Amino acid sequence: MTINQISVFLENKPGQLAEFTRLLEEHQIDMRALSIAETQDFGILRLIVDEPYKTVNVAKEAGYVCAVTPVLAVEISDKPGSLVKMLSALGENGINVEYTYAFITRKKDVAYMVFRVNDPEKASRVLVRNQIRPIAQDDLGSLFGEE
Repeated sequence: MTINQISVFLENKPGQLAEFTRLLEEHQIDMRALSIAETQDFGILRLIVDEPYKTVNVAKEAGYVCAVTPVLAVEISDKPGSLVKMLSALGENGINVEYTYAFITRKKDVAYMVFRVNDPEKASRVLVRNQIRPIAQDDLGSLFGEE
């Protein structure tokens, strides 16, 4: 069970992030989460959005280089040790976490995180066996009070 993350390459100079987010605004695309990894010359903007395929089309039409990557979105209890439990389950089953970032919703007492792993399908099965809830693409709207 995965969701679609959009990765966009941006030149590392003033105004580039604002320009890209303005493009999203113009097309009424709502960001759910974002992360930026940077080097001296460019950055990789990783986004979770309400309409991933529309986002890719809009970005490519505007000249951006981008890709869709399946990632895990996970709901975990918002208390000490919850992340340790999840990461331990993945590690014990040979699943490598390549990167992660968090996002927020209006739901109380839970935290939401995005994980890029080497085997998303296996990771989903491991998480479910460990009573950790992966989130499907179709579930995202309900987390933000849209359904």
